[in-house]
Amino acid sequence: MTMTDYIVRATAGDHQIRAFAATTRKLVEHARSAHNTSPVATAALGRLLTAGAMMGVMMKGEQDLLTLKVQGSGPIEGLTVTADSKGNVKGYAYNPGVMLPPNDKGKLDVGGAVGEGVLSVIKDIGLKEPYVGQTILVGGEIAEDLTYYYATSEQTPSSVALGVLMNKDNTVKQAGGFIIQLLPGASDEMIDQLEKKLGEITSITSLLDEGKTPEMILNYILGEFGLEIMDKVPAEFTCNCTKDRVKKALISIGKKELNEMIDEGKSIEVNCHFCNKHYNFSVEELTDIRDRAVR
Repeated sequence: MTMTDYIVRATAGDHQIRAFAATTRKLVEHARSAHNTSPVATAALGRLLTAGAMMGVMMKGEQDLLTLKVQGSGPIEGLTVTADSKGNVKGYAYNPGVMLPPNDKGKLDVGGAVGEGVLSVIKDIGLKEPYVGQTILVGGEIAEDLTYYYATSEQTPSSVALGVLMNKDNTVKQAGGFIIQLLPGASDEMIDQLEKKLGEITSITSLLDEGKTPEMILNYILGEFGLEIMDKVPAEFTCNCTKDRVKKALISIGKKELNEMIDEGKSIEVNCHFCNKHYNFSVEELTDIRDRAVR
């Protein structure tokens, strides 16, 4: 049963509620195998990738880009995820091999891996300057941190749930999540009802493990609020790196460093941060790059 990854957009409660839900097993597994992440790093990165995919499709413009950065004091050090408005997402963990014992609930200790720190949300939506919102991490488990971000930076009461479930062999069994937001003008009655309903959800991973699709999950939460599914967007792990882009990055490191590489007389391998793809540059290519470097 290999369902492709996708995001569902919906509204409910007479447009007082907007909702997004996603299933992301394939893209999280893609990230795990590309970066060879440990189970706790897979869970942390998988949650942030899932959030990034959903938050990306909230943006309107074709060229819009979203970056989520988590920088923490824990052993994983940080995570970076970038998404566009079409369901394409990519990302990496700064220390992908981090190993930690389970937390007191017997679960993967994402909060322990991340530690204390800052969440940054950067939206490049075609304005002169990108929008940057920063909040402190309230637990490092990612979903609560994003809930807090929405409440403080965007003044949008939201419920964010993200989950990654691993198989015994450390591959990804299930991944997904939802973001449900109250829009301005939502009635107190509606808010109370929704809070009560959200309180009944034990965990997003158990819903995914029961085989519930994003539509079923939204129906379970918002069915009694007149749920309207708007559309379904495919989601995938996509990296737009090319040898040409890597070459541009090499030009920018400057003649001095390039000369040191050339003097070693060996070809070099450059890896893309986001997808770990390897690019080889021969001494000849490096010489050509150096000659194009400005300084």
